[in-house]
Amino acid sequence: METILISLSPYIIGSALVPVQIILAILLLQSPRQGLAKGIAYVTGMTMIRLLQGLVFGQVFASSGAAEVDGSSGQSLVVTTLITVLGILLLIAAYKKWSREEDPDDPPPKWLAAAGNLTPLKALALGFFLPLIMPKLWVFTLSALAVIVNAELEQPTNALVYLLFILLAQSLLLLPIFIRLLMPKRSQLVLDGVSSWLTRNNRVIVIVVSLVFGLLFLYSGLKGFLV
Repeated sequence: METILISLSPYIIGSALVPVQIILAILLLQSPRQGLAKGIAYVTGMTMIRLLQGLVFGQVFASSGAAEVDGSSGQSLVVTTLITVLGILLLIAAYKKWSREEDPDDPPPKWLAAAGNLTPLKALALGFFLPLIMPKLWVFTLSALAVIVNAELEQPTNALVYLLFILLAQSLLLLPIFIRLLMPKRSQLVLDGVSSWLTRNNRVIVIVVSLVFGLLFLYSGLKGFLV
């Protein structure tokens, strides 16, 4: 279990460190009416789509030979391909942010402006559909699934590991909810500060995270093809 979690740690960290999804969660929690319900609904929607992705693509990978490991590289062709694609996508994202080009993973500005006015049901829908339109989140999740299938664990263990991946990948979304629950009076000030910091530093965070993980994944993927 510890070994597979270590293998999944880059995808967990990469999935968690996406500033836009955290900013949206905080904006929903700061809503004057039903803020907590909206934040919970948003995270619930993201959990639902990730569970659905795991159910569908876990079966696809298992039945398509994703677990067939290349003896020389120690990882399957599916994992190697996904890691390489993820590395390229992250490096492109770093360049786009550095050159101030539009990032396809960034939601339209009107989404951020309207987040506080959403109903809990619409917040649920936002959480459900947001991962579907963010290419990097797709590849993080698919790469994690391929690694889990590649480990050839028992089915209950596979499910448990994937649930842990979801929990840890969404840890920075759950943290503001816990802050709101544990410090209802002070949470507004804390969340305001976090949201402002993330908004100011969004570009730098994306560049650094995308560059570091992009180079890491590209190196690992190319190594898998060449070895």
